[in-house]
Amino acid sequence: MTSAPYAEEEAASPARTLGARIGEFLLAGGITPLLYPLSWVMRRTLGEGAADYAVGFTMFHAAHLINDPHFTVTYSLFYEDARARAFGTAFPPALRLRYLLVGVLAPLVLVGWAAWALAMKSAPLLGAEIQLMFLLVGWHYVKQGFGVMTVLSARRGVFYSARERWAILGHCYAGWAYAWASPADPGTEVEEKGVVFTTWARSLLLERISFGVLLATSALLLVVLAMKWRREGRLPIATPLLALLSSVWAWSIYSSIDPLVRYVTPALHSIQYLFMVRLLKGNEAKEKEGPPHFEMSRAARLGILAATALVLGLVVFHGLPQALDALLVDRKKARFTDLGATPYFAAIYVVVNLHHYLMDTVIWRRDNPKTRYLRSPS
Repeated sequence: MTSAPYAEEEAASPARTLGARIGEFLLAGGITPLLYPLSWVMRRTLGEGAADYAVGFTMFHAAHLINDPHFTVTYSLFYEDARARAFGTAFPPALRLRYLLVGVLAPLVLVGWAAWALAMKSAPLLGAEIQLMFLLVGWHYVKQGFGVMTVLSARRGVFYSARERWAILGHCYAGWAYAWASPADPGTEVEEKGVVFTTWARSLLLERISFGVLLATSALLLVVLAMKWRREGRLPIATPLLALLSSVWAWSIYSSIDPLVRYVTPALHSIQYLFMVRLLKGNEAKEKEGPPHFEMSRAARLGILAATALVLGLVVFHGLPQALDALLVDRKKARFTDLGATPYFAAIYVVVNLHHYLMDTVIWRRDNPKTRYLRSPS
C-alpha cells in the first residue's frame, strides 16, 4: 500500500521517482521485450554463428555475477535467525512447520537422493532428479512472476480479491503446465551437465489438453482484469503486468522462441529475483539504520549480503564441485560413462536448484513477517 509519506516523497522528488520507476520497470521484466529487436539486429549484423557465440560466452561468465548469487542469496535469507524461526516465535506455527520441512527434511532428501545416485553410479537415478528440476523450474518462474506482480501492484495501491488471485494463479499454473508438456516427447536420450538419461515421456494429448487449459485461463484472466478495471477504475499498470507476462510467457512458455534471448532468460529471472531481494533487505536495513536501532548503514548491509552471495556462489557452483570431481572421478574413464566427467557438479547443481525453489515457498509467503518490508516505501 502506498503510504502518505511515500506519496509526499514522490511529489517532492519527481525526477528521482521517475528514474526509480524506470529502473523498477527494467529490473522487474522490462528488459525482456527490448532484447528481441536487439537479438534480431545482432543476428543480421554479426551472423547467426558469431552472435550465438558472443551472447553465449557473455552469459556463461555473467552467471558468476547474476545467476549463481541469485541461488546462494536464498540461503542467507532463509537461514537467517534460524533458531527463532524453527523453534521460537519468529514464525506462526504453520509457517514454522513449513520452515522445518523445507530447511531440514528437504535438503536431507535431496542430498540423499543425489548421493545414492553417485554411490550407485546410476545416471538414470541422477537423471530423474534433474528431470524433477526441469519440471519444477517453470513452477518456480511463474510463481515468482505472480509474487512480483502482486507486490508491485500493492505498492501502487492495487489489491486483488481471493477470486482475482486464483484467476491469476490459475493462468500461471496453466502456463507452467503447457511449457513443460510442449513439445510432446516420447522419451529422448539427452545429456545435461555430463549426465546422460532418457527424458520422461509427454504425450501429444497432454500437450493439447494443457494448451486448451492455457487458452481458457488466458480468457478468464482478461475477463477478471476487465471487470476489475470497470469496477475500480484502475488496473496494475505496465510494470506489474509485464513482470507477470515475462515470467509466464517469455521465460516459460516461449523461452526458446529466440535463439539469443534464450541464453539471457535465466539472467532475466535472476535479475527480477535480486531486485525483490534488494527491495526486501534494503527496506529492512533502512529501518534498522535509524532510531531506535542505529545499526550499520543500508549500503553496508546490502554490500555484505551481495559479497556473501557472490563468494558462496563461487564456492558452491565452482570451487566445491570442481574439487570433488577432480578428487573422486577418473576423468579418462568417466568420459565413457553415462554420469560423465563432472557428476558432482551435476549433483550439486540440481540439489541447489531444487532447494532454492522450496526455500522460496517460505521466504516470500504473506504470513512471513519479513515480507512487510516489501510494502515499505523505498
